[in-house]
Amino acid sequence: MKKLGFGLMRLPLINADNYSQIEQNEFNRMADQFIARGFTYFDTAYPYHNGYSEVAFRKAVVERYPRDKYTITDKLPTWMLTKESDMEPIFEEQLKRCGVEYFDYYWIHTLGVTNYEIATKCHAFAFLQRLKKEGRVKHIGFSYHDKADLLDRILTEHPETEYVQLQINYLDWD
Repeated sequence: MKKLGFGLMRLPLINADNYSQIEQNEFNRMADQFIARGFTYFDTAYPYHNGYSEVAFRKAVVERYPRDKYTITDKLPTWMLTKESDMEPIFEEQLKRCGVEYFDYYWIHTLGVTNYEIATKCHAFAFLQRLKKEGRVKHIGFSYHDKADLLDRILTEHPETEYVQLQINYLDWD
């Protein structure tokens, strides 16, 4: 796999004042060029473009390319969870929006102190493990937005984690 992913957080817009109105034709051209150059990895999430990023991905890629031409990442929005039963409907909605039967990568989104407490209370790690066992996701992990000591704790408590995406901002470094 080439080492460049296509993030679907800031897609071209029809109207700069409406984050939900993606310029689909322009995005299709961008996705076509990305795939034509041998790249496969697309990254979306539930809130990107108010949910329309997932739909735009389906239109640009899923409806126009065979499944072996792309990989897709999506994320469980921890801030939307209040109880364990919240996760399945969100996941099903994401599959439908993206138009896929499984995600290549599925992760718990934006872990930090508060969201880790939510994920723990709702058994989000067990949920991801079940999805993987069922074949509805291929790889599981999380994105991380906090200090090193909590990251170490999470990785110790959840050795099933296959990958972590770190939010790193060079402006935060001395």
